[in-house]
Amino acid sequence: MAAARTQIPPEEGNAMPRDQLRICSLTQPGTRWQPLPPGTGQGRLEYAQLFPGVLFSHLYFEGTSLPHHHPPHGSALELTHCRRGRVGWQMQTALYLGPGDLALHPRDCCAHSTLRFPLDYYEGFSLSLDPARLADHLPPALAQAGFAPHRLLADFCPQGKPVVFPAQPALEAIFLPLCDLPACLRLPYYTLKVQELLLTLPRLDLPLGDAPQYPAQQVETIRIIHDRLMAHPAQRITIDALAREYHLNTSTLKAVFKGVYGQPIAAHMKRHRMEEAARLLRETDRSVGEIAQQVGYENQSKFSTVFRERYRLLPTEYRRQHRGQASPDRQKEWDAPD
Repeated sequence: MAAARTQIPPEEGNAMPRDQLRICSLTQPGTRWQPLPPGTGQGRLEYAQLFPGVLFSHLYFEGTSLPHHHPPHGSALELTHCRRGRVGWQMQTALYLGPGDLALHPRDCCAHSTLRFPLDYYEGFSLSLDPARLADHLPPALAQAGFAPHRLLADFCPQGKPVVFPAQPALEAIFLPLCDLPACLRLPYYTLKVQELLLTLPRLDLPLGDAPQYPAQQVETIRIIHDRLMAHPAQRITIDALAREYHLNTSTLKAVFKGVYGQPIAAHMKRHRMEEAARLLRETDRSVGEIAQQVGYENQSKFSTVFRERYRLLPTEYRRQHRGQASPDRQKEWDAPD
């Protein structure tokens, strides 16, 4: 089942302005707006200084990318949990997370990078930690457990490389309660759950081998291929043909595409074709047969079968129920099975 798509929670009934990041603190009054490059997207970042040396943040974003700059700090580290969507750091190499994954890396790795959101939406949590400052002000629960902040990088990133913990029940138990909290409970919950996370890290299931990272040029090529496929859903082109045209071997093309977008090419295209078909059914008067051909299905019966698998409705039934909807119920669409 596909994860539900994030929508930025409304604030005071106002629409979120485009190409702006709304930044607010749970511990200090006031809100500031960070302008973003044109066409980037929109989002909201909420953060709190929980302890000396510990900054926790919750990011909602609808768009493609977000600049991510901070001073390099040799001993500091960052943990990022992807809740919905996908997120990647575009540095010299690229590292991507899917729903439920947790990355831990030295902050030097991402000091001057760009966050990429391949699915055009993202929700996640981040924890920035300065071990020296935290050690001087260790909360009682962590002190009682013998937690040693300075051991984190040595234990998990001994060679300075990022480590990615795959989605697992222990992480779900920590982060799920943090979603959709009322404002009055966020700070106490964040304070408790961050300590739980730090105590849970040594007991998490470790990944097998290093976290997959992809050369930036390969990721850019895959993004070009992806955008081309999305723009022309009626075209049927083989992986071998794409590999020859873009000078990649087929195994690299398939591996990097899945690493970036979270699905094999065929599954990703199938989803896109059905979403485009659903849009055309809502917004146009074209016949089901015309729409089937426009999204790459010459056989209308086959198209109707695949569409029903996705939306649990035949195309004609879907049109009758959703006709004219400019903003469809994304929750239902993203909860539909692949």
